[in-house]
Amino acid sequence: QLQLVESGGGLVQPGGSLRLSCAASGFSLSTYAIGWFRQVPGKEREPILCIGSSDENTYYEDSVKGRFSISRDSAKNTVYLQMNRLKPEDTGVHFCAADGPPGLLLMRICEYYKTGEVVNALDAWGQGTLVTVAS
Repeated sequence: QLQLVESGGGLVQPGGSLRLSCAASGFSLSTYAIGWFRQVPGKEREPILCIGSSDENTYYEDSVKGRFSISRDSAKNTVYLQMNRLKPEDTGVHFCAADGPPGLLLMRICEYYKTGEVVNALDAWGQGTLVTVAS
């Protein structure tokens, strides 16, 4: 069974940093496209940063460009979201999702669809971790 578990969320002041982790079990993350999504109350989860299965493509939501980055640790079967210079508008529950190779669906969601029923077709979702940016 494919499972993802996020961790690393918490309360941070504006301008601070957090690193979220997305640990996989039941499959190897190294060959999957990975997406990080954020959900705020009353809205659907939306993609903020996605990377292709071979790291060949990366999508950044405009507001996180230059501040957030993604990396993989194959030995730990974990993907990280490094969030720097955090802003109050970064607050929300952050989810990771995986799409098996070639990972085209995830990249289409990140670059085009954004939200909707199509996100349910991804191979795995984590349970989410809350990030709160406040002074």
